[in-house]
Amino acid sequence: MKVLVIGPGGREHALVRSLLDDPFVTEVHAAPGNAGIARDVPVHAVNAQDPAAVVALARELGSSLVVVGPEAPLAAGVVDALQEAGIPAFGPTRAAAQLEASKAFAKEIMAVAEVPTAMARVATNSTEAADALDAFGAPYVVKDDGLAAGKGVVVTDDREAALAHAQECFGAGGSVVIEEFLDGPEVSLFVISDGYHAVPLAPAQDFKRIFDGDEGPNTGGMGAYSPLEWLPAGFVDDVMERVARPTITAMADRGTPFAGVLYCGLALTRRGIRVIEFNARFGDPETQAVLARLKTPLGSLLLAAANGTLDTIEPLTWRSKTAVGVVLASARYPDAPVTGDVITGLDAAAELDGVSVLHAGTALDDDGATVSAGGRVLAVVGLGRDLAGARERAYAGIGKIALEGGQYRTDIALRAAQGGVTIEQEGN
Repeated sequence: MKVLVIGPGGREHALVRSLLDDPFVTEVHAAPGNAGIARDVPVHAVNAQDPAAVVALARELGSSLVVVGPEAPLAAGVVDALQEAGIPAFGPTRAAAQLEASKAFAKEIMAVAEVPTAMARVATNSTEAADALDAFGAPYVVKDDGLAAGKGVVVTDDREAALAHAQECFGAGGSVVIEEFLDGPEVSLFVISDGYHAVPLAPAQDFKRIFDGDEGPNTGGMGAYSPLEWLPAGFVDDVMERVARPTITAMADRGTPFAGVLYCGLALTRRGIRVIEFNARFGDPETQAVLARLKTPLGSLLLAAANGTLDTIEPLTWRSKTAVGVVLASARYPDAPVTGDVITGLDAAAELDGVSVLHAGTALDDDGATVSAGGRVLAVVGLGRDLAGARERAYAGIGKIALEGGQYRTDIALRAAQGGVTIEQEGN
């Protein structure tokens, strides 16, 4: 099987690495890729959001499967174009990708499917926003209705800051979803779907804030770990029964079946599971940690989802290891990332036992050196017998890498490793 991976980031590098491990995959290409992906497979300078260009490249390469990574190409209809050309594509159509592209649409689907989620209001102007903020009270949760690369959400006790974020969204011609705040630890669960059948991957937890202790502004994600030993028994089954399958059924019933990855962002509140958000693709950086543990051949799994045969696959198998991924970000990320600085120590980190380096915002300069080319530059994933061992390896790896002004959190998975993650139940 020849596979083409669309996208430039860390999620795509993790997908490429896993596909290369699949004995049924004979060839992997990426477009546009990054400096790290280019060291592993051929890359092609194609605009990932241009459906015709992606189709032309897939035809030229004779691709058996195209895996679309980021949200923007999905919203641009790349999967629709590939399907019309008769090329198997993993990812939802533009209509199905509305589950991520519009948070208001996602709330409508959740209401139809009776999926537990936060109470919410859609606001299109300042008066509506102010009323909604007052109705729910602090902490205030304000979400840009459209795509924002994981950074369109503000959670704050400052009413003026919440209102200011809403004003920014209105000024850009958008609307906002204002929600009640959900307490409790957050969990990411990726569910592979062919539009009618669904298979869950292992749960993960990511860390959105830029600084240790969950301080500072939201980012696209500063690290993740998997599995989550502190989850209650039956958690995944519960999410599949109450969240994933009803959502997939509701999407099929409206004539827009969802095939691809349904990313369920969940909060374990005192009142039980609540959906924070849906995404229509693999999450970054959770993918780096989750796929590091997957033993089942990835290409065959994704092709089954693209072809509508997910119900015929064998149960997934996993490595009996724990994975911790730590993201290295550029100076001044997330506000004004500095790019173009040389990154050193990449090979030294990758040579460590149980350590892998997955590139995100990287490129090659004129001298052939690897330089930063985005806010989140790379992730170092450590595999260990337990959380402590995986953390030790991840941080040993990132300690080998140097980037001027580079920043990373030192507490990824620390609380869980210390047994400090708890789930409060009503009545306790």
